[in-house]
Amino acid sequence: MLIETLGAARDMGRLNEIAGVLIRHGFGDSVRRLGLADRLERAGHALHWDHAADLARIEPPVQVRLALEELGPTFVKLGQILAGRADLFGPEWIAEFEKLHSHVPAVPLEALLPQLRADLGGEPQDIFARFDVEPLAAASIAQVHRAQLKDGTEVIVKIRRPGITDVIEADLRLLGRLAALAEAEMPSLKPYRPQLLVREFAKSLRRELDLAAECRHAERIATNMQQLPHIVIPRVHWAHTGERVNVQDFVGGISGDQLDQLTLEAGFDRSLLAKRGAHAVLKMIVQDGFFHADPHPGNVFYLSDNRIAFIDFGMVGRLSERRREELLQLLLGLVERNPQTVADVLLDWTGDDHGVNLSQLETEIEGFVDQYHGTPLAQLSLGQMLGDVTAILRDHHLGLPSDLALLIKAFISLEGMGRGLDPGFHMATQATPMLRQVVRDGYRPQVIATRAWKTLRRTLVLAEQLPHDISRLLRNARRGRVHVGIELAHLKRVGDQIDRAANRLAMALVIAALIIGSSIVMNVQGGPSLFGLPAFGFVGFIGAVVGALWLVRSIWLSSRGRNLDTED
Repeated sequence: MLIETLGAARDMGRLNEIAGVLIRHGFGDSVRRLGLADRLERAGHALHWDHAADLARIEPPVQVRLALEELGPTFVKLGQILAGRADLFGPEWIAEFEKLHSHVPAVPLEALLPQLRADLGGEPQDIFARFDVEPLAAASIAQVHRAQLKDGTEVIVKIRRPGITDVIEADLRLLGRLAALAEAEMPSLKPYRPQLLVREFAKSLRRELDLAAECRHAERIATNMQQLPHIVIPRVHWAHTGERVNVQDFVGGISGDQLDQLTLEAGFDRSLLAKRGAHAVLKMIVQDGFFHADPHPGNVFYLSDNRIAFIDFGMVGRLSERRREELLQLLLGLVERNPQTVADVLLDWTGDDHGVNLSQLETEIEGFVDQYHGTPLAQLSLGQMLGDVTAILRDHHLGLPSDLALLIKAFISLEGMGRGLDPGFHMATQATPMLRQVVRDGYRPQVIATRAWKTLRRTLVLAEQLPHDISRLLRNARRGRVHVGIELAHLKRVGDQIDRAANRLAMALVIAALIIGSSIVMNVQGGPSLFGLPAFGFVGFIGAVVGALWLVRSIWLSSRGRNLDTED
């Protein structure tokens, strides 16, 4: 039942608002096919279908962006996450998702004060020597105020918006249910993995709600960057930091979107800044496996002495040791033009090869890499190559794991920023020495010995548990407790179709019985009459006609739904 799928009535108002926005932006057919229109109208929520055609003429990517912007902070964040999924969406979609910004007014300080007092343990004026009333910046989850500590340190105070957690949790509940409905009712959306996307998005967004987690991320990256004195990570003031507020050092440099101010007269070497930034991000990714997942120009500041500061670590990426080794092989395969290595790594990453022509996919990847054969290293665009590879995967309906999608987004952003600083910047030239050094480091005797010891230890544990596992398997087999799981795709849908067919057959039998019974009654003399005909026979015929009309309508609607799915 749809009402069971949609869950608690507490979200009905928000669901009605979402459906209304979708209809206004030309997605009324999707609202109908998901069953939302019938459910909301039965619950007493009126949907307005007028003016929907006005926006339907706009290109679908623009329609979706406008709808996400109108739906509010949670959906804007979702679009920003999707902007990094070049493996699922084409360039025209990515371009629209990248335009998404949270146009939200700042919360007045008076509305923030009750929460801020509770989090700081006192009045802001008692804790800070100065606290600016007007925010420095405002976003969908939090806003930032500038302040000064009692010791004179300039800081920023990041405050989570009051009540935003409840709003986001309600939207995430609805998104999860809508994703499940979309995947079940609209097969054309299955390649986009709606439920998986929403789960990953929910996990990421909940992490961003914890402002203390952002500071832990910052400190971890600061520790990893200690050997790079030209990289600055704002210091965290833990005495005033918690889940809903954090306090960090103020960074007063030139923002990454103000490159015209980075002049030689001002003491900046743009070529050096590009190299230092690339080296820092490559170290985060390749060596540390913990990186800033959103290094756009607004999160980068350029300081005196050609130093670079990174801020806002709410969104970070993590790479396991095994994933880093695979990444090294992929990047080296790209810069060294080794198609077989690239194809092998990508096929391992995508995992799900069901229904995919592996031979054709491998041939396309090899052809793509081979086209760069003989191209000088300095002329390779690593970001463009990664983007082209993900386009090949997208054409075959293969998606990358979320950590790798974030990684590719970071690489593409990094190369764009590097070329914005220095048109002669080449990511491949900067990356190759570090990649080769990391590979060489992996074959040092100490590293090999450590890896061998870990493998031996895992093998010993496995060997120790093997007799117990075999004994348990045999014991369960003797007791008849060995279960074989068989997953039948779309079994529920088949059952629903059989159920509907049985209902129609039963109705057809009832109609036939009414017609036969009414015909017999028509020939019986006496009894009440209606319009000169025996009343019971007349009523029976009317019932048969109504039932027949219902049956024809049901069959027509079912056939129309199948045709729509086929067209998609």
